[in-house]
Amino acid sequence: MTIYNFGSINLDHLYQLDHFVRPGETMASNSYQCLLGGKGANQSVALAKAGANVKHVGAIHHSDQAVIDQLESLGVDTGLIKRIDVPTGHAIIQLTKEAENSIILYQGANHALTEEQVDQVLSQANAGDWVLLQNETNLIEYIMRKAQENKVKVAFNPAPMDAELTKKVLGFVDLLIVNEVEAMDLIGTTDIDSTIVAFPKAYPELAVLMTLGKVGVCYFTGKESDQENNYEGGLSVKAFSVEAVDTTAAGDTFIGFCLASLMNGEDMTQAITRACAASAICVTRLGAASSIPTQDEVTAFLAKNS
Repeated sequence: MTIYNFGSINLDHLYQLDHFVRPGETMASNSYQCLLGGKGANQSVALAKAGANVKHVGAIHHSDQAVIDQLESLGVDTGLIKRIDVPTGHAIIQLTKEAENSIILYQGANHALTEEQVDQVLSQANAGDWVLLQNETNLIEYIMRKAQENKVKVAFNPAPMDAELTKKVLGFVDLLIVNEVEAMDLIGTTDIDSTIVAFPKAYPELAVLMTLGKVGVCYFTGKESDQENNYEGGLSVKAFSVEAVDTTAAGDTFIGFCLASLMNGEDMTQAITRACAASAICVTRLGAASSIPTQDEVTAFLAKNS
């Protein structure tokens, strides 16, 4: 089973600051790093580290071979990444002492996917494979339509959130992965409990993983088979308590480890628990892709914190 991740690849310019820069203010940073990032690349790295067979689909500038080398060193199949003349996407990240971040994104090559490229990739996919998408690339709806035509399942993490686009494509999505704010924006609710009740009624065929930050994660769906297993509004896993220094890749780490665990045959509770452990380790480290733990690290963490 293969996961085709149509995802962004960014160079993250990370600045550590005492506080976010205010309008009109010039501030010296405490440190600077240029790191591999992008929600798509982060999720591919997490998938690979968690043992999944992941093929990354995207584009970078032809001069950035170092990006390819790093992804390959982390276990990601890069054969479907195009080298083009458009600059590689990048992000400017401000990180405060409180581990809060503020991010400016430049889309660049991430928005250079073509329909021909999508068709070529999905023609080699098999029924039962998965397509993973975030909202940092172009052709979102086209990719989902083609995935459905090829009987490939779709997991969608619609971040950065575009509520109108997301509502438009939910009919093509098998698994939606959102945080609580994104979920409430989509369904028009103002609290978590009402969101869990309203979502399955509005989208009965959709399975939803909703992350709740320091609280944990819940899973709900309107599907009858899952209702019988007490999944509708009843499945939740608490987060692990750690001292966070950088939350940049926490959500991406969670997604990668959760999907990989599901592909490896674990049930939803086991998958979420393992993904929460991976995310907990991630936030104790600086950076994006560089902060994602290995399977052995996650296993050791669970043994110590179970």
